[in-house]
Amino acid sequence: MNIAMIIAGGSGSRMHQDIPKQFLTVNEKPVIIYTLEVFQKHPAVDEIVVVCIEGWEKVLWAYIKQFSLTKVTAVVTGGHCGQNSIYRGLREIQKDHSPDDIVLVHDAIRPMVSEEIISDCINKTMEYGCGIACIPCVEVMLISKDQKTSTEVFDRDCLKRTQTPQGFRLGKLWAVHQQALERGVTDSIASCMLMIEMGESVHFSKGSEKNLKLTTVEDIDIFKALLLAKRAEWLKA
Repeated sequence: MNIAMIIAGGSGSRMHQDIPKQFLTVNEKPVIIYTLEVFQKHPAVDEIVVVCIEGWEKVLWAYIKQFSLTKVTAVVTGGHCGQNSIYRGLREIQKDHSPDDIVLVHDAIRPMVSEEIISDCINKTMEYGCGIACIPCVEVMLISKDQKTSTEVFDRDCLKRTQTPQGFRLGKLWAVHQQALERGVTDSIASCMLMIEMGESVHFSKGSEKNLKLTTVEDIDIFKALLLAKRAEWLKA
């Protein structure tokens, strides 16, 4: 079974809006609904569990019913940080699922995730036990110790920009979270990072430049443009 765990526990302070960014409305639809609809429509996703910012659970359930998101089986209240929110979601999922089931951890504020990205994450997780959506680093990377100047370049071929979804076997991810708590690691910022901190290796899956994370107002502008964009027929994929 493949379970999508959508993380919507953040307050979105960098967006400087009055409501959490995952609930901002774009073209008469909340951002989180765009995200949920992709997983709802994916034929290989069996269930969806949402980890929601505290106080917005009833609003989310109303949207779930309004947009007929029938795969959503649970809404869990988020924690004080990303790691704790994921832990809470896993705690709910592991109650009635097999350790071999696949969990796809995905940011609610990545609404442009594609069916292809989700499929590749599932396939890589089935084959390797883990699939981290990634894209190559194409910019020149400079090392700066004072955040103002640089005299050193970092080899960009050694870098990957991680995205979500990040897929894992449920039993493995749950065990790693338990191990982290035992070691006093409580504020890891991503599941792939937590895996590496606990001595595990991760395997890459397909990402996309379009799979952007809505962090700033400028990102919302890009998202609106992507919704309207259509690739020219002469461009090769």
